[in-house]
Amino acid sequence: MKIQDIRVYPISYRVPEGHNHRMGVGRMVKRDAVLVKVLTDEGLVGWGEAHHGRSPGAIAMLIENTLKPMVLGMDACDTVGVWHRLYLGHLATHGFGAGTSIAMSGIDLALWDIRGKAAGWPIYRLIGGGQRRLPAYAGGLTLGFKDAPALIEEAQGYVAMGYKALKLRLGDTPERDAARVEAVRDALGDGIEIMTDVNAAYGLDEIRRLMPALDACRAAWLEEPFPPYDDHAYGKATGLGRTPLAAGENHYTRYEFKRLLEQDAVTILQPDLSKSGGITELLRIAAMASARRQKIHPHSSMTALNMFASLHLLSAIDNAGYFEADATAVNPFRTDLVDGKLEIDADGCIAAPDAPGLGVEVDEGFIARYPLIDGPCYV
Repeated sequence: MKIQDIRVYPISYRVPEGHNHRMGVGRMVKRDAVLVKVLTDEGLVGWGEAHHGRSPGAIAMLIENTLKPMVLGMDACDTVGVWHRLYLGHLATHGFGAGTSIAMSGIDLALWDIRGKAAGWPIYRLIGGGQRRLPAYAGGLTLGFKDAPALIEEAQGYVAMGYKALKLRLGDTPERDAARVEAVRDALGDGIEIMTDVNAAYGLDEIRRLMPALDACRAAWLEEPFPPYDDHAYGKATGLGRTPLAAGENHYTRYEFKRLLEQDAVTILQPDLSKSGGITELLRIAAMASARRQKIHPHSSMTALNMFASLHLLSAIDNAGYFEADATAVNPFRTDLVDGKLEIDADGCIAAPDAPGLGVEVDEGFIARYPLIDGPCYV
């Protein structure tokens, strides 16, 4: 079964007023994604998602004009071979670095969807796993910079849905961040896990002021306090408190995760299937982490395709952590793009679908309704 064609669809939608929460990275005004459709000469079709990389048109062009011609005619089930061809032919030699890893990820996910459909198995079974109930935390465009009463009300709403864990957005000021975390902890009690995410907005001085409050509130982790390559700051931050450091959504391929593991400052690993190299590469990253008894908590991207793929990965590795559930109130990329639903149960858990491949089908009419919108997604 050969790769006959690859079609790429950059899509966007405007975030409705009142739902574009402020966070450390800015205020999201539109949500972007890049969908990848791989067609085979035997009629099977697979879908994947490449992260927008804040430049969805460029990612789409990279796939269409550069990566696609390199793999046409290759065996659609040879995910390792395709990944290696793209790595040697572009990423390793004068390629666009992070952009190429992102683009490769979308192709790889689509090929795994095809592999599962060809075998008649869900992806998790194809890679050695079983259907499992996975703990989820409420993430997405939620719990941003708000006054404490409004933030508590929102957090209590997620707990009422069944969530036993949720993530607060930090990166405002250390003092206001601390007050919000303390207010939510007091309101929810000790039975709910509280993760925190700075979105790389701070330096060491701010983390030094914030960390005592996170320690006192027993935060599960402090995510991306610094940009991904600020190794010095990550190393120093480990001595500022007990709260574990988390990172990985902006690290690409096993080679960057090797550096992250050797640095030994970040203990919560968060690779993104639509950024870090797809399932083929995430299995390698998970194995590296498993040797150190460190769990994988995948970062979720923009659409249900990435989210379902994350469920399959977590169902097939021995060091699965949390599933990041997109709890955004309005996200048609999650609710309307595919025929499957991402719903947690009363215990705050969720399982991968058991249909072949990703287990969901894309509504191609949806794509036509959400064409690319130019401009930045954060302001």
